[in-house]
Amino acid sequence: MFGSNKQLRSVIEWQKPSADVVFEQWSQDGDEIKNASKLIVGPGQGCIFVYEGKVNGVYLQQGIVDLRTQNIPFWTTITKIMQSFVSEHKVGLFFFKQTILADMKWGTASAIKYEDPKYKFPVGLRAYGNFSAQIKKPDWFFQNILGAQEVYTTNDMRDLVLSRITQPMTDYLAQAKFTYTEIDSHRTEISKHLSGDVGPEFETLGFSLIDFRVEGTSFDEETMARINRIADMSAEAQAASTAGLSYAQLQQLDALKSAAKNPGGAGMVMGMGVGMGLGNNMAAGIGSMNTDDAGTRLKKLKDLLDQGLINQDEFDAKKKEILQKV
Repeated sequence: MFGSNKQLRSVIEWQKPSADVVFEQWSQDGDEIKNASKLIVGPGQGCIFVYEGKVNGVYLQQGIVDLRTQNIPFWTTITKIMQSFVSEHKVGLFFFKQTILADMKWGTASAIKYEDPKYKFPVGLRAYGNFSAQIKKPDWFFQNILGAQEVYTTNDMRDLVLSRITQPMTDYLAQAKFTYTEIDSHRTEISKHLSGDVGPEFETLGFSLIDFRVEGTSFDEETMARINRIADMSAEAQAASTAGLSYAQLQQLDALKSAAKNPGGAGMVMGMGVGMGLGNNMAAGIGSMNTDDAGTRLKKLKDLLDQGLINQDEFDAKKKEILQKV
């Protein structure tokens, strides 16, 4: 929003700029600028004078400038041009923010692919966070980036920055190869490295990187399916260990259950084959309980029952046998 005296059009001021605006043109009307008597630059603001598409002056100090009397480089340039000003020439004032542009979001455009160094399967990683920046070279930015745009927003800036920093971020995360179980615990380390990698990109755009943070990470669906499978297998292995069985024995029990659901044909043959091998393994597994005290053996036996690895009759028979030896 801009301010100007409606009768005399004597004051040029950028009043209460929108939160998402970084640059905004005040006017293309040369007469409106020529007739002004005061320029007010508010706290955290700056002003650029543009003539025929080129920057002819930059004012960085806040305060009131008396355009009729003050001889400063910024306004001296303008008044010289105004002496021969004609309306068809393009002239304008651009206000911009010198304050820190904070909490701008970033995120990887697509999943970053690499091999998990611990589990040796491909993963697809996404990362997201926020950054803060401050403009340091407004004249360079105007001439090389802004161009003919009358308004430049934080969304425009974020899109520009992301187009420059995505590759450095992708390269670092692909080379770092954090295993999926460790990625979140290394977010501070990742933020520090990425800040160092992408900071120079901000400088080339006329901005200074103030802060860069990784808020979180996520994996694509294929990676999550692999992770969930590993978690399930780990849980099954832990259950088998608690019951005094090896993971292979637990798999044999699962195979026997599946075969039992198909009593005819191949299911029965498989059930018989698996059952014979499993019987020997079960005997060895349960027999190993004899080295434990009765309470421990009964607990393990109950775990087998609770997990459906033995039936009630088998449980009762073995329980009776253990108690008889006490």
